[in-house]
Amino acid sequence: MTATTGTDDGRGGRDGADDRAELARLLPPATGFALPPGRHEHHRERLMHQIDHDTASAAASAPAKDRARESAQDRRPDRAPARPRLLRPSFLAPVTALALAGALVAGYSAQGGPDLPVRADSGAAASERAGNAQPVALVLGRISDAAAESGEGPVGDDQFVYVRSQVQGGDLTSGKLVTGPLAEREIWYAQKPGPQKRLGYIREGGETLPINAELGDTDGTREGISRPTYRWLAALPTDPRRLLDHLTALTPESERQEHAQAVFEQIGYLIRETVLPPETAAALYRAAALIPGVTEAPDAVDALGRHGVGIAREDRGSATRSEWVFDPEGLAFLGSRTFLTADTAIGAKGALFDAQAVLKRSVVDEGGARPQG
Repeated sequence: MTATTGTDDGRGGRDGADDRAELARLLPPATGFALPPGRHEHHRERLMHQIDHDTASAAASAPAKDRARESAQDRRPDRAPARPRLLRPSFLAPVTALALAGALVAGYSAQGGPDLPVRADSGAAASERAGNAQPVALVLGRISDAAAESGEGPVGDDQFVYVRSQVQGGDLTSGKLVTGPLAEREIWYAQKPGPQKRLGYIREGGETLPINAELGDTDGTREGISRPTYRWLAALPTDPRRLLDHLTALTPESERQEHAQAVFEQIGYLIRETVLPPETAAALYRAAALIPGVTEAPDAVDALGRHGVGIAREDRGSATRSEWVFDPEGLAFLGSRTFLTADTAIGAKGALFDAQAVLKRSVVDEGGARPQG
């Protein structure tokens, strides 16, 4: 191994760099596929959450001297600080699991796995949908008009946006898509402007956890596309074309997902777990109508099986489809879902990536407190 200059940390190189380089040389090359930035964060946090859980369980049963030894190791200057336990809300990962699906699909193909079949709807089903569908701009225009008259907001800088929903998520850690059970989730998003290290709270499975600043934001996470406060949302352009161009520029790109799909997903996050200023909500829906490939999805269903008016976009590259569901009467947002549209290496056609059903959306004065009534 080539010697390096600098201070030796006792492990064969400066800060362990030589060890890492040697391991990288000995291990077989990765089958490389690129995840978009948001998904790296999402899966890293899930992994760290599981590691923290396992570590806590092990520490509880370990002898005191073992815990003391681990504590001493944690104080070594060359060791990274322990990760706090946290769960990230959906909107902190701007690009959804669809991108990971596309990456895994590409990864399987690169490894010589089975080629993914092209999605093929039956002619009858396609004709039936086409016969029932209205021009998407007309449908989104009606949804936009309803949103403009909504009574949600305003939200003060010292308040929290509260959202209670039923959620169902998919897990890809095994290389296959495994959809978990439906579960209730409550989330509180802080609205304070400027960099914040505590972004809110999330309660799922009976446990309330903090939502901390995004990894790498040592001074805190600012409001923006990954922390859309009411104040930030209210400052967005309300002209649909300008708004779409603005969000397109802010949305990360990925080789494994159409950028138009990523933008559609980003808008989906904004309408799902925020309180939107009425003017912004109206503009978002009209902006979505300008995205190529967005269509109406008659009789769409949310995570609870509630039927409604659907707005959808399909990414043929990753064989996935995302749908938003709106109440057929008042056109309020009900929920969404994302699923496979073809048999793939990670799952069968129809397998669910995620689904949500919004039950309550409100504004509260304290994180962790439920709204009255």
